[in-house]
Amino acid sequence: MALTNSASRESGTAAQTTVAGHTLERSTIPLLVTLGLGVFAGALDLGVLSPALPALGRAFGVGPGALAWVFTLYLLANIASIPVMTKLADRNGRRPVYIACVAIFAIGSVLAIGARSFTFFLIARAIAAAGAGGIFPVATAAIADRVPPERRGAALGLVAATWGLAAIIGPSLGGVLTHFLSWHWIFAANVPLAIVVIAMARTTLPAKVANVRGPLDVAGIITLTLGLLAVMIALTQLGALLVPQLVLGAVLLGAFIAIEARAAEPVIKLHLFAVRQLQVTYGLEILIGILEGALFFIPAALVAAQHMSYAAAGGIAALGAFMFVAVIPGAGRALDAIGSRWVLTAGTLLTAAGLALFAAGFESLWLAIAAMVVAGTGFGALLGAPTRYIITNSVSADQRASAVGLLSIFLIIGQILGGSLAGGIIGAHAVDVAGYRTAYWSFTAIALLAAVLTFALKSKAAEKAAN
Repeated sequence: MALTNSASRESGTAAQTTVAGHTLERSTIPLLVTLGLGVFAGALDLGVLSPALPALGRAFGVGPGALAWVFTLYLLANIASIPVMTKLADRNGRRPVYIACVAIFAIGSVLAIGARSFTFFLIARAIAAAGAGGIFPVATAAIADRVPPERRGAALGLVAATWGLAAIIGPSLGGVLTHFLSWHWIFAANVPLAIVVIAMARTTLPAKVANVRGPLDVAGIITLTLGLLAVMIALTQLGALLVPQLVLGAVLLGAFIAIEARAAEPVIKLHLFAVRQLQVTYGLEILIGILEGALFFIPAALVAAQHMSYAAAGGIAALGAFMFVAVIPGAGRALDAIGSRWVLTAGTLLTAAGLALFAAGFESLWLAIAAMVVAGTGFGALLGAPTRYIITNSVSADQRASAVGLLSIFLIIGQILGGSLAGGIIGAHAVDVAGYRTAYWSFTAIALLAAVLTFALKSKAAEKAAN
């Protein structure tokens, strides 16, 4: 990033720096770099894996339904991790928890490199996810602690852009490593990245503790995790007998809601749902997560339809990621200029158009490329800053980490549903190409539903008046 210094606004105010068009206090730049690198490492982990799915399937002798677990089990472990890590961050400070998250993530990556069975690989993924679950929400809370509200959208957009950068590099790197070496090595870059982030975090992250106390909602975490697990099993086995899994999932999730109503420190704070803006935002986050789950299977669809190499399929997926990297910083600035509603409306409509184009023509190289450009632009306006902007402007400072963690939980619930649904639809078809087409038409319908929901958000004027 090119940096340009600007004069202090007034005597006694903090010096400012312009970073990629965003004006921020100079003292926050080291913090944003550290947090951005951590988010980059976590995002790279998923990006490198998507083009390797066909190779994983052949190596372990499993089909699309089982491969969906590579994605969804990772996310399920995130669900269990997020409330633990965010609670610890509120109680013990951002710095030690952020460092612990990055370290655990690195350990899981090392274990994945050495995996020799599908079961061991899934265990390694779960360990990595236990660390990754806290990286983004703790980073977001740290930004909210240090950056004033009028510049928070820009700061969140910059950190989210590093996530997008990893999404560009990840598919291409994963495809090349899988094609020329082995899928085992697609996680190797995580380790040196983690070491650098830990070293930087020791000096740049604030050590201040919010002094929030209270018990961890263990019963809520367990019932939510098991309930989602039952739903995942049902969705990944479309065409089989689903009633027992769905009934079990419904019972467990119902028990989870009852537990949350009585818990002293619930995973999901039900009082947040008394505010309509937050109701809509959390609902949108689930739908955005479902749509994000669609991205994971793009390279596999191209390999199945066009018999591409892993490297080529990863490169096309990286094109979509390049588009949302280009859009994310602008979307962050747009939040401050026009408000969250219009940013999210534009993002959902563009995403729907891109997914529809992919569903209709992913057998064609040029149509697939066009679809990635359009969908990538839409995702740039959805992922990262917009919903976090709403949340951090709507809750008090002592609940920011938990509120953002809850947002992350809903995003991951959506990703679990999206990944499980895609795996189930694809696995239920005898011909892979027909399954991918049906899956992406389904995702198109979900994107249109999300577009309708954005109109229930506050206008910019109402959003500003509430702050």
